[in-house]
Amino acid sequence: MVPPEPSAWLRRMGGTTSAVTVRAPKARHGRHEVRLLWALHDPFVNRHAGEHGVARAPWPGLQQVARVERRRAVRRRGQVREATEVTSLVTSLPPDRADAAALLALVRSHWRIENRLHYVRDVTFDEDRSQIRCGATPQVMATCRNLAMTLLRQAGAPTIAAALRTYAARPHHAVALVLTTGL
Repeated sequence: MVPPEPSAWLRRMGGTTSAVTVRAPKARHGRHEVRLLWALHDPFVNRHAGEHGVARAPWPGLQQVARVERRRAVRRRGQVREATEVTSLVTSLPPDRADAAALLALVRSHWRIENRLHYVRDVTFDEDRSQIRCGATPQVMATCRNLAMTLLRQAGAPTIAAALRTYAARPHHAVALVLTTGL
């Protein structure tokens, strides 16, 4: 007897699969990129995932598990380096609210936040080397940095680092920015 095709069997059990491949429309910074995502909604897997972990309890609200693969070909100085990165994700979004394409878009938007916020905080403000560690002062300083980024972005600054240098050289402009911005 021939075993049933996996996706047909999964559908009979109430599960679904979806997949998407996205190729970057053009090379950026000498880098060609292909992103693939496979999503699985399997009621059996969802019901039992996490039972073998430290807590020995299933993950509440689990709807889908997915595999994300990023393939990059970087061309520099006439040489091509290829790299593949594979990550996994779990989500509480059911497949009718987020198929593979929607999940891949959500993953990409996460990295947009990472690049716009955390990268600026880590590199431009050098937050990781901050010596401020007592009481609520680290949270206050993080709030001040976030406020500075918001004010500069609302003022139309193309890059935070360049805007910080500009306002450091013209403190009266920085005061005017703080006093006249309607947050």
